[in-house]
Amino acid sequence: MIKLDLKMALSAIVFLSHLVGCSSYTDLPAGTVLSVEDTPVISSEVINVEPIVADEKPAHDYRVGSGDVLYVNVQGVPEMGSPVMNSSSKIQGNRIDGEGNIHLPLVGSVHIAGQTVSEVEATLRTVFSLYLNEPWVVVEVAEYHSQPIYLIGQFRNSGTVYMERPLTLLQGISEGGGLLDTANLSSARLVRGDKTMPVDLYALLNGGSSSQNVWLQSGDTIYVPDDKNLNVFVFGAVDRPGPVSMPNGQLTLPQALASAEIDDIRGHGRYIRIIRSHSPVRGELLVVDLDATLRGRALPFVLKEGDIVYVPRSKVGNWNEAIEEILPSLQLVSAMLAPFVQIEYLSDNN
Repeated sequence: MIKLDLKMALSAIVFLSHLVGCSSYTDLPAGTVLSVEDTPVISSEVINVEPIVADEKPAHDYRVGSGDVLYVNVQGVPEMGSPVMNSSSKIQGNRIDGEGNIHLPLVGSVHIAGQTVSEVEATLRTVFSLYLNEPWVVVEVAEYHSQPIYLIGQFRNSGTVYMERPLTLLQGISEGGGLLDTANLSSARLVRGDKTMPVDLYALLNGGSSSQNVWLQSGDTIYVPDDKNLNVFVFGAVDRPGPVSMPNGQLTLPQALASAEIDDIRGHGRYIRIIRSHSPVRGELLVVDLDATLRGRALPFVLKEGDIVYVPRSKVGNWNEAIEEILPSLQLVSAMLAPFVQIEYLSDNN
């Protein structure tokens, strides 16, 4: 059994981690210094997420929907079409309501959501033919509002953009004026509905990976966090579970455990499990022997932004058991976690 004063031991490790690869052994003569090069990692497993299936290019013709404003011109019978503001001759148009209907004088409500402009013209010709002989109808989209994409975070122009044509992920980012220098691409993500999609924005923008340049869908959110507030997350047998900040983006495992106030490393708490996200589609499962660092046999393990550190409270046989134990904690802070963790462990498919 390991019986150490954890606060003193971890504080010592935090100090020793600033020394250049050296640790002192108390059972050696005073002044003896040994070089330490061993790693405390005792197992590592790479996990790859199934990539998003490349979809075909959407049809180019825009399909109207709720919120769009259409200008309807009925030749020779302007009073049956869209109104025009007399003061400026500006087209006012008719907005499609929440049920997908457009409301026009005389003919009333007509359902047109999901139709192309040509199909809307054909639908209205059929409706107007009840009142007119061979009506000539022209329809234009005056305002696009039915197919939003949301650009959140480190965009030059963040906010809501309405698609007027099919857009790829790269085109969607361009609609936001590009990204700021403070963008953290490693944690950037594409969210569709309530799911984080397996798309790697870093590989797209820095590696030119065209396979990541997927087609956007109405309602998609592109979220790009900043690189200022970097954290790791510590759960399990600690008194202060949750995020631990990384000053200047640097933090070792002993430092993180000291901040989270680890309870005890006797027995099961010695072997620390770490979930690491390399990208939204690739992660790594690590088991680290904390005792090796505390006894000076290995260098302190260096954490990376987004690492999830789990200190077991009881014996854990494999990673499936470990994930089952840690899952409730992950769900509490799901919005803060790296995309890989959200996709692999918090998706409805798992």
